[in-house]
Amino acid sequence: MNTDDSHPVQPCRTVRPAVPAGRKGDLSAQARQHLGNELRALYGSLVTDSQPQRLLDLLAQLDTALTARQKADAVAFRQGLTEALPALRGFAISLTVNASQADDLVQETLLKAWANQHRFLPGTNLTAWLMTIARNAFYTERRRRKREVEDADGTAAGQLIELPAQEHGMELQKVLQAMAVLPAVQREALILVGAGGMTYEAAAELIGCQIGTVKSRVSRARSALAGMLAHDQPAA
Repeated sequence: MNTDDSHPVQPCRTVRPAVPAGRKGDLSAQARQHLGNELRALYGSLVTDSQPQRLLDLLAQLDTALTARQKADAVAFRQGLTEALPALRGFAISLTVNASQADDLVQETLLKAWANQHRFLPGTNLTAWLMTIARNAFYTERRRRKREVEDADGTAAGQLIELPAQEHGMELQKVLQAMAVLPAVQREALILVGAGGMTYEAAAELIGCQIGTVKSRVSRARSALAGMLAHDQPAA
């Protein structure tokens, strides 16, 4: 599934954020399980939320570009894009920590994917292919701006998205705000492995880093997030 957008553009380096005092080292198995449950619940809320109408409209408009010769393959590809949209948007949110920016990134990704669908190898993972395009576009834009967008207090994440009403909605909102403080490379690794269920190997292939780098990013992200959420001693 080679594509001009499939080659990672972010340097493979391990970012080392500050870890709160007294919270160094690996988390206990109990703490990791508790944190993992919350991450999966958060990711589930993001990917099952209703998708923005402008993205659905964009997918519908792609039909107008079909020719009779292309139609069978293109319709199947469009269906795949529709099915991958929730996971793709959840991943975009984890990168941008801003709903509007995430939708812009998803729109750009869908248009690039449509224009390069001939490069996609049928039978391979379309969602992973789309995520690769999205992360490359995201990091390319960051380098173009030549600046880091910081959100030290989690304000942007607090305005990011209104999570579906549920029993633990407020707790998930806190997780979302804390995620915004993590470096983007750690957020994406944690979402892919800790919430999306990817193996370290699959995440490393998508990101374009060594497996050890992904493991390090996930470990540091878990420790920092647990520190912010005070999850070293989860309830039994």
